[in-house]
This record gives sequence, C-alpha cells and structure tokens, in this order.
Amino acid sequence: MTLASRLTPDLASDLERKYFWWEPIGDQPRSDARILAQAMSFATFAEGRELEQTLGPDVLVEVMLSAAPGWIDPRSWEFWRGRLQRATGRRIPETPPQRVFDAEDL
Repeated sequence: MTLASRLTPDLASDLERKYFWWEPIGDQPRSDARILAQAMSFATFAEGRELEQTLGPDVLVEVMLSAAPGWIDPRSWEFWRGRLQRATGRRIPETPPQRVFDAEDL
C-alpha cells in the first residue's frame, strides 16, 4: 500500500494542524511524507499506535526511508526503527538521514 492510498486528506490535515506550529515555506504545501514524519517524531505512544493501525507499518517504513535530514529526530528514529523492522522484516538504517555541511563528507 502506498502512502497516497492510505493517508486521507482529513487525517493529513489533522496531523498537520497538530504537529506543525509554523507556516510552510514557499508556495508548496507540505508533502504527506513530511507531515507523517513530523507526527512520527512528536506523537505520543497512543497516537503512534493509532498511526500504525490506520496506515500500516509498511507505509511508515516508506516514510522513514524517504525522510529528508531533520525530519525524524534520532530518538524517534530508533523507536520506530525497532518497531517497524520487527513488524515488517524490512531493513531500516540505524541512524536517520544526516545533513551534510562539508563537501568532503559527500
């Protein structure tokens, strides 16, 4: 199942309203993946379980694998990595994507 087929506009709107306290930058709306990544970082345990039940673990894995640096904090990454690897058997990197500031690090 893809993210687009599982995340309803109402759920996306509710999550965005709850977990973003700043306006989007530029003219483009936030992507569903960005909204879910933010929710995965800030949701309570009960809210996280609800996301798992509503969207399914494979969708949440896809969000993690497509996350840009800074979308999911390291603590939340480790929490979700453990849960979702066990639930899906899919490999998820040990650390979230990192920002690169030095061209030598590329």
